[in-house]
Amino acid sequence: MFLLGPSHHWHTKRCALSLATHYCSPLGDVPVDAALNAELQATRQFDTMTADVDAAEHSLELHVPFLVKLFTGRPFTLVPILVGALSAESEAQYGRLLSGYLDEPDVLMVVSSDFCHWGRRFGYTPHDKAVGLVHKYVEAMDREGMRIIESGDSAAFTSYLADTRNTICGRHPIGVLLHALRSCRTPALRARFTAYAQSSRALKAGDSSVSYATAVVES
Repeated sequence: MFLLGPSHHWHTKRCALSLATHYCSPLGDVPVDAALNAELQATRQFDTMTADVDAAEHSLELHVPFLVKLFTGRPFTLVPILVGALSAESEAQYGRLLSGYLDEPDVLMVVSSDFCHWGRRFGYTPHDKAVGLVHKYVEAMDREGMRIIESGDSAAFTSYLADTRNTICGRHPIGVLLHALRSCRTPALRARFTAYAQSSRALKAGDSSVSYATAVVES
């Protein structure tokens, strides 16, 4: 199982692999797939996280308890990939590199991301009152991004981010996934969103909220 998460603490313009042998959780430990890690490392396209960088990054580890619970009784291995501040060209490059794995029937790819972080604490407070209250504006903006992701159009998603500056922390992992879906041999793979929520209903500039969305990839 590939787990792609954005880097919150360590700046890199590449993707990075883990040196850990296991990712630990209260519900059980998951081994890191040494063979797949070595296969990716041999491409020379990946950096390596130090133990401190790996331990500080929450975007990867927070999924492990959920995955352990979801796959109870079905052992799996993990390939954690920390995704840095990639250019559009690098997103395409990594997407092509990972695309072949999506054609394997026993391989899953999990992408970690929140959606909009709105409020002064995040330095992001756009609001078009014509759309409605702040939380309605945020939802409309998020859902436009979700619609583009579902379309599979990576260039449109890049343009959307440039236009809105929406603070989607996993924008680069999402970009990698979109390119991987386009490049894999399995036909008509698309993301489909199944849930959307906000941490609070922001009404004014002093409020804040974080949006969350869940999608599955299916043909």
